[in-house]
Amino acid sequence: MKEKIYQYLIELTNGKYSSLMLKKLVSSSFSKKFIREYSKVYGIDVSEVSRELHSFESLQDFFTRQLKEDARPINQHDKTFISPVDAKIESFGEIEDGAVFSVKGKPYTLFDLLGKEQMVEKYKKGKYIVFYLSPANYHRIHSPLDGTVIRQYFLGNKSYPVNQLGLTYGKKPISHNYRMINEIQIQNNKYFTLVKVGAMFVNSITLTNVSTSWKKGEEIGYFGFGSTVVMLFEENVVTFTNNVQKGHAVKMGEPIATML
Repeated sequence: MKEKIYQYLIELTNGKYSSLMLKKLVSSSFSKKFIREYSKVYGIDVSEVSRELHSFESLQDFFTRQLKEDARPINQHDKTFISPVDAKIESFGEIEDGAVFSVKGKPYTLFDLLGKEQMVEKYKKGKYIVFYLSPANYHRIHSPLDGTVIRQYFLGNKSYPVNQLGLTYGKKPISHNYRMINEIQIQNNKYFTLVKVGAMFVNSITLTNVSTSWKKGEEIGYFGFGSTVVMLFEENVVTFTNNVQKGHAVKMGEPIATML
């Protein structure tokens, strides 16, 4: 019953015009007044931010803030994947028989997430990790490893919340929300896929690197609102590092997996 009520209420508010109103509000100059309070409420370390708070034009401008160059050290080992974002690890593990993985007790299929059968075949016995970015997090996305983008496409239309309530009661938001999918070829002719999932009613995923060449730690884009990132690895390509634990907070640049 809770699940049905939640889904009904989300459907009522997740329309074209309500989404536009939300976007207009947080992008307005009026919203600038709330930046300092917002940073206090969410415990944001403003000393890491590349600009003074008064220089931001809106709450949206602050939400997509950049950090100082030395704020996120990058692990430089060439066989180590780094976290592409500041986030909480929501779920991770082996992709089960039938190309299924689980988040908050909900089963997700690779086909629903990726929409292409050839992609499913590549990752169906591999590993996955799901990162949840809260409103407090830095929302820029960075490359986990050096590589070449061989495939990029978009799926989904609307975007539902991916917070705790959304993941628990929503209609499988990770595999149904608007999302950008990048498949990356790395060393030894191996591959991984990075899925950037939109949220909070506004499909706001912006690329800042539109080339096919990704360098480890380089910024590749940002989320305009709350969001989730899913990484998929082929079978026998990586092992997760010891800091990868459910509920653990990681920062961009920290190791999350090592190539075998």
